[in-house]
Amino acid sequence: MSKTFNTEGQCDQRFNYMVDINKRLGKIKRLVDRNKYFVINRARQFGKTTTLMALTQYLQEDYITVFLDFQKMSSEQCADEHSFSVAFAEMFLKSMGDSKKKDCIDSETLSKLKDLVYVKDCGISLGKLFECLSQICGKAKLPIALIIDEVDSATNNQVFLDFLAQLRGYYIGRLTTPTFQSVILASVYDIKNLKLKIRPESDHKYNSPWNIAASFRVDMSFSAIDIAGMLREYEDDNHTGMNVERIAAIIYRYTSGYPFLVSLICKMLDEEIPEYVRFANGEDVWTEAGIAEAVKTILKEPAPLFENMIKQLDIYPDLRTILSDILYQGKAIPYSPLNEPINIGVMFGFLIEKNGQVAVSNRLFEMALLNLFISEEASKSESYRSGLQDKNQFIKNGLLDMDLVMAKFVRHYTDVFGENDERFMEEKGRKMFLLYIKPIINGIGNSYMEAETRDMDRTDVIIDYLGQQYIIELKIWRGDAYNTRGEDQISGYLDAYHQKKGYMLSFNFNKKKEVGVKIIQIGDKTIVEAVV
Repeated sequence: MSKTFNTEGQCDQRFNYMVDINKRLGKIKRLVDRNKYFVINRARQFGKTTTLMALTQYLQEDYITVFLDFQKMSSEQCADEHSFSVAFAEMFLKSMGDSKKKDCIDSETLSKLKDLVYVKDCGISLGKLFECLSQICGKAKLPIALIIDEVDSATNNQVFLDFLAQLRGYYIGRLTTPTFQSVILASVYDIKNLKLKIRPESDHKYNSPWNIAASFRVDMSFSAIDIAGMLREYEDDNHTGMNVERIAAIIYRYTSGYPFLVSLICKMLDEEIPEYVRFANGEDVWTEAGIAEAVKTILKEPAPLFENMIKQLDIYPDLRTILSDILYQGKAIPYSPLNEPINIGVMFGFLIEKNGQVAVSNRLFEMALLNLFISEEASKSESYRSGLQDKNQFIKNGLLDMDLVMAKFVRHYTDVFGENDERFMEEKGRKMFLLYIKPIINGIGNSYMEAETRDMDRTDVIIDYLGQQYIIELKIWRGDAYNTRGEDQISGYLDAYHQKKGYMLSFNFNKKKEVGVKIIQIGDKTIVEAVV
């Protein structure tokens, strides 16, 4: 059976191409060795379950590992203390029965737990449950590590908070009362935020009984080196002729190592892109053009991860505003985990901290969000309608005539928005260009903004169209000296993209400006500069 790239549930190295996570497991084990209780709090489809299942095996030399999945608990089982305790005990006993270290558990104390569960009308409580668990931990020949996946599934009730309180109480008294060596919970929601779901809005959310948890700072994203290791195994099996390091770097640029997105692009390249006519000979699949095609397809199809993103933006409108301000205006927003919309964005994986500022976590998310925002604006946008009307003029011999796009946009902008002031240009100018270009490349090309160059004054837009890249710098006019620096900057940027020609769109509020398009030569580079 040949291996595949997996995007549905847990990955298994016997069947799937995987990144080597042993170093990550070693870092997590050090927390377990130090008797820490902690939460692996990461966004959806970030490899939590795969990591926990691998960790369960990784720890078995030194620990008895008990792996539970709260996703298997029904709402009825979480309804009250007795039902929850019975369900937990049954899952615990099953895990013990499946454990390779079951001989290290005292059978007499395990029988007491069975009696609590199966004796009719016993009336098991959390207190009795934890008394039994403490006895099991005390008489076990090895320390016990309790690992619980999908704790979000059981959190919408008071009994879960009582369960956490019991864990906390035994942790605090661990020097005199036996308990688990380590407890690892995995969830999307930060445990301290669970109060938002089950308590009145007026009640403070930071008084969680899980305040004994250690910080979990293990990086679970994939580096370009990690991705290259996985691709090297694939290349050994399939002999595509890809440049492994280069392809890994490009995939990383789109995903920033978000595990699901990495696997999704690779799965597309392995299974779907070879079926496209343009890539039928197979040689161009594992290339930059192939990745661009995979990204375009991913963004056109519904996916649970992106649908969840949209849902959260509807629930948290302040988060939507932050994302819009970053993407359209390049606003510098200081990072603070105490800012609730920022904290929510980080929790769901949409935002990260970068050099003290808030940033969108990866390019694919940026592209998906821009597509969303543009589609919402399109019906009322004069720029979008104008681009839609002009679109058939711009394709010549299968290539995008970007020179003509720039000239037409200058004319459109001058006719419709030419009398607006500096503030309008700063807030709306870039949005107008993105709305104009969207219907022109829609369905065939991709566009994205380069995060490294985005600020209030400058944004670089990259357009991929049938394998050809176009680099456009959008900038606010700040005088001749600033403009000259911008020309030098885009020249250097073209080197990074191996391009000889680039474009500059300057939003100039000087009343004496010369509106139009001109050609500038900087060394061996050609810059087409449009001024509006």
